[in-house]
Amino acid sequence: MQEQSLRPGRVIAASENKLSPQYEERRRLLGGIVGTAAALFGVRATAADKAVQRLAVPPWSKQLGKPVASQPYGLPSHYESNIIRRINPGLTTTSESSVAFTPLQNLFGIITPNGLHFERNHNGLPEVDPYRHRLVVHGLAKQSKIYTMEDILRFPSVSRVHFLECGANSAMEWAAVAAPTVQYTHGMLSCAEYTGVPLSTLLDDVGYDAKRAKFILAEGADAAGLTRTLPIEMALDDVLVVYGQNGEMLRPENGYPVRLIVPGVQGVSSVKWLRRIKIGDQPWHTREETIHYTDLMPDGSSRQYTYIQEAKSVITSPSGGQQLMDKGGYYQITGLAWSGRGRIKRVDVSTDGGRNWRPTRLQEPIMPKSLTRFRCDWSWDGAPTLLQSRCIDDTGYVQPTIRQLREVRGTHSIYHNNGIQTWQVTDSGDVRDVQV
Repeated sequence: MQEQSLRPGRVIAASENKLSPQYEERRRLLGGIVGTAAALFGVRATAADKAVQRLAVPPWSKQLGKPVASQPYGLPSHYESNIIRRINPGLTTTSESSVAFTPLQNLFGIITPNGLHFERNHNGLPEVDPYRHRLVVHGLAKQSKIYTMEDILRFPSVSRVHFLECGANSAMEWAAVAAPTVQYTHGMLSCAEYTGVPLSTLLDDVGYDAKRAKFILAEGADAAGLTRTLPIEMALDDVLVVYGQNGEMLRPENGYPVRLIVPGVQGVSSVKWLRRIKIGDQPWHTREETIHYTDLMPDGSSRQYTYIQEAKSVITSPSGGQQLMDKGGYYQITGLAWSGRGRIKRVDVSTDGGRNWRPTRLQEPIMPKSLTRFRCDWSWDGAPTLLQSRCIDDTGYVQPTIRQLREVRGTHSIYHNNGIQTWQVTDSGDVRDVQV
């Protein structure tokens, strides 16, 4: 269970308001200034004014701070040390082929800090030398080319904000409740500003065969040699060859020095440590497209090449593992919504398990194939309740319930679980993962 965030509005005990003797003079001076201002402007000193006069001066306000650049690369405050990516022991047979989940419950806005971006590897984390790394683009092209990182950095670049979601996000929830917090139910999800070169630029540079080219194959430089097929239409649309993330070079765990970003598509297609792009006239049906990353259907068949991450949302606060501190009262429900087909148009919230819905406020910016933050005021009456969110994208697609998904997909699937998440709030304020 995650440690909880600080609760705002804490009542300050009277004993905490006492000033040390050396600050009594400051208090009297402050009181004189406030009193003079009140006399001049005809304003009566309020209880809040008096509370400010009694506010103790903390230790960090009494001494010189650390010098500038005492940390050449900035780090979060040590008070935030519990906000980290977390792994699920036993999820995979080896730690090299595993997942580190993003703490969605602790984040603000839509951008995921680089150090908290979820991590999924298939053969451990390679240490790629950017000066020796090469990217080859070949196949159905007039001239195959090998690019150094210096070559790639010379091309005109673009920056766009997109979400990245593993196809197996929420996989543990297909059959039954299996995860205690939103970090584990939905934490294979992040959002960043990516900077790089449109893949279409490189395909034009090699002179791809527009008549015969139907697919491309992307291959990574890790020992797994992960490869993924993409339709040429997708490759020419909004796919990026990326080297920058949130204003700096990619982190090693996220594909340094160069990776593919395929917006709106399951994360495995955004191949990390990109070393090869091959242009062909048919799909390759590689290991990660046949044995893995297919959708098992109830009749035993599997759907292949189901790229798109459909519209999905989740309430991040209140969410599983959290504790509502006050018995009833005002809270703000907040969460994230996203769609691989475009923009989020609307998010509704239910506080009674889906019987009634009301619209939320969508926080700007609202961008295609990006996370969108939603907010909703909530007055809790202290009784047990069920919280849900449901999103609609600009194509009209409505996020389904888990029951609706199971009617089509059964309970033995792994990928593309975009069902509505339910959080139960007990009368004691505990928040738990449930399914209805």
